[in-house]
Amino acid sequence: MTSWLIGVAIFMVHLLGFVSAILALMSSRTSQGAIAWIISLITLPYVAVPAYWIFGRPRFYGYVSARGERDSVLRQVLAKFREHVEPYVADATDTDIRAVEQLALMPMTHGNRAELLVDGEATFDSLFAGIEAAEDYILIQFFIVRHDVLGMTLKSHLQRASARGVRVHFLYDEIGSRHLDDDYLRDLTTKGVDVSAFNSSRGWRHRFQLNFRNHRKVLVVDGNLGWVGGFNVGVEYLGQDVRHGPWRDTHLKLSGPSVLGLQEAFWEDWHWATGEVLNLAWTPRRTFAESQNVVIVPSGPADRQETASLLVQHAIHSAQSLFWVTSPYFVPDQGVQDALRLAAMRGVDVRIMIPERPDHLLVFLSAFSFLPDMLRAGVKVYRYQPGFLHQKVMLIDDVAASVGTVNLDNRSFRLNFEITAFLPDRHFAAEVRLMLERDFANCRRIDHDELAERALWRKIVSRAAYLLSPIQ
Repeated sequence: MTSWLIGVAIFMVHLLGFVSAILALMSSRTSQGAIAWIISLITLPYVAVPAYWIFGRPRFYGYVSARGERDSVLRQVLAKFREHVEPYVADATDTDIRAVEQLALMPMTHGNRAELLVDGEATFDSLFAGIEAAEDYILIQFFIVRHDVLGMTLKSHLQRASARGVRVHFLYDEIGSRHLDDDYLRDLTTKGVDVSAFNSSRGWRHRFQLNFRNHRKVLVVDGNLGWVGGFNVGVEYLGQDVRHGPWRDTHLKLSGPSVLGLQEAFWEDWHWATGEVLNLAWTPRRTFAESQNVVIVPSGPADRQETASLLVQHAIHSAQSLFWVTSPYFVPDQGVQDALRLAAMRGVDVRIMIPERPDHLLVFLSAFSFLPDMLRAGVKVYRYQPGFLHQKVMLIDDVAASVGTVNLDNRSFRLNFEITAFLPDRHFAAEVRLMLERDFANCRRIDHDELAERALWRKIVSRAAYLLSPIQ
């Protein structure tokens, strides 16, 4: 009897491996990934089957289903939003901008004001001032929230807002904020704050979708003011961590119709996490003091397109003279790598800024497996010296720039929910250029000899780390 049960169990495991291999064949985004999974699932199903169901799923199917439900239940609300924003839609005669709009599934709007926030003190002063100014509601989400001095300060601001009658909806990623204790969350809920984890594995059908994350950092106040960028909530983001030292990051404050793009992204995330339909204001408010065009580009594993990767590739291909990009994690897919090399070959000033000090060792090591090819093509690579570099910024030809949450790696391109503010505005691009020039002055440039002279074991480790990049 025992041997019969063992035989049945072995058969079932191999059957699951075969079924999973068919799923991998039909859904993997690259042929290399499909082949690797199929071979592993058929030959080593005992290890590969659980690994595939945790790390190998290419799309967040639960969120896709919820998005379909949302589109049917909330179609009237969305139609009203689109109707209200129509007078503020900017004329996107440039085909480059139309492509960004198609990726974003949102229009470019005018009547906005964008304020660049450099480093932690300026960013959190602005965030907390916005919370204190709220009159109707606050939508706030972060990938990481820590129960430290900065996290306690945020909690106090949210509690005070709730006490004066402001609706507060607080969303956090349960993996990124896994160290956030129950006491912190209880303190918020007892003061009337509506709290939810993102719940990437909500429901029995999605319990294995542990590899998807909500990496967005968004604050929306009353549908009129919005913040987006690289900062999470923790004292290290103020440069108060000994291991990382000074923390270099960038955030963006927006006012005007573009804030509704941030609001819509949060609204959709909240609906997935809780099933609730938030009653929010959808009437845009124009900023007359300074009018800038903005496109909000949400991206994630529920998209039909690989939105984040395509946005970066499009920006690179659009560049005629200059393309600068900063990212703490630089393991881009082949499409982005090829675009960077081709841009450098046609004479574009392509610069990549990455940290000197690693945060995630495997991701850091992965870059060194393909950087020699980048350097040979004329791409300039710089390593930031004073502390840890965490900003996610692009500059294109002094005519457009972006600030957001997207890192140049597979996780941001395919596994994380991200969001980017793209501004085709010369004034804003000039501000970004001045900021990046100061950063480049604090960098050292990598040359080909430095990489070629590495020990053989370092080259082997870098290549092995690169092979793991799809799940990092």
